[in-house]
Amino acid sequence: MLAGTRPRILDLATATPPLSYSQSEVLDLYGISDPRIRSLFTNSAIDRRHLTLPPIDPDTGRPRPESQGELLAKHRETGIAMGSAALQDCLKKLGASVDDVGYLMCVTSTGLLTPGLSARIIRETGLPRTCARADIVGMGCNAGLNALTAVAGWAATHPGQLAIMLCVEACSAAYVFDDTMRSAVVNSLFGDGAAALAVRADDDGGHPSGEAGGGAQILKFAGLLITEALEAMRYDWDEDQGKFSFFLDRDVPYVVGAHAEQAVDALLAGTGVRRTDIAHWVVHSGGKKVIDSVMVNLGLTRHDLRHTVSVLRDHGNLSSGSFLFSYRRLLDEGVVRPGDLGVLMSMGPGSTIETALVRW
Repeated sequence: MLAGTRPRILDLATATPPLSYSQSEVLDLYGISDPRIRSLFTNSAIDRRHLTLPPIDPDTGRPRPESQGELLAKHRETGIAMGSAALQDCLKKLGASVDDVGYLMCVTSTGLLTPGLSARIIRETGLPRTCARADIVGMGCNAGLNALTAVAGWAATHPGQLAIMLCVEACSAAYVFDDTMRSAVVNSLFGDGAAALAVRADDDGGHPSGEAGGGAQILKFAGLLITEALEAMRYDWDEDQGKFSFFLDRDVPYVVGAHAEQAVDALLAGTGVRRTDIAHWVVHSGGKKVIDSVMVNLGLTRHDLRHTVSVLRDHGNLSSGSFLFSYRRLLDEGVVRPGDLGVLMSMGPGSTIETALVRW
């Protein structure tokens, strides 16, 4: 990064579709009676999720099956609506206008579009046509921190200019509904949501280090690719269903947890920061077992991960934007103090653990 510039997270906003469902409501809508699947849903530590479900078929009284084309259309329409709302709310919080945005990075794994979400969001919201942009597609739940690395890099080389990272995940556009436990694991977990995060690098006269009014300074990124678990989280083509199907290996929580300490140690190496110096942990809401495994392996408490747990409870797993929903709750809590250190952590396909060190 250029001397005299410090990328900072200025603020962020979130958005969801209008309808949310309890786990029991989803089970009853689809007429699921298999006790194994019902147990999977009701013991997930999730109370409600925002979902974009298809209309009810009058012949069956159940939500109508969707083709892959219909799912892609849902990804586009729901994604643009959520993404635009989150971006506009983020700018409103900053007191900024669309004309102030110099860079837009869009992240998604719930569908494929060409042109991508960045171009469509620019048209929808009226961002400048000259706005630099990029799309990260298909990296999964860890992709928010992969994208933030690029956003912070752009901001550092364009001091004073506003960069936006937008995570848009219409997870209900990636569902296969059948009678298998494989599909049930995915269908019980993920929800729809979007989050927009604003980054700017100011010169040294902007906000001295430790002055919380400038937002969280991004100090360092580190990632860990667990290659022996490459196939543990993936999309496959389901020939019988004629659509893509997401797969989660049952050992994912234990793989992630077993490597969490190594990932955090890599992040803190050479910084002089100890794990006990971290005041705030902003961790991806990957699922109950994932959260428990990370907590145990890093020696954290339920209080340390309270926002991660509450986002899972209220929204389910929101893929790449989950950790940003937790970040929003941390800020709303009003407990962050100048000089506090925080770790951001996301996990996803690869298998991958991404981390960032920040200071308010």
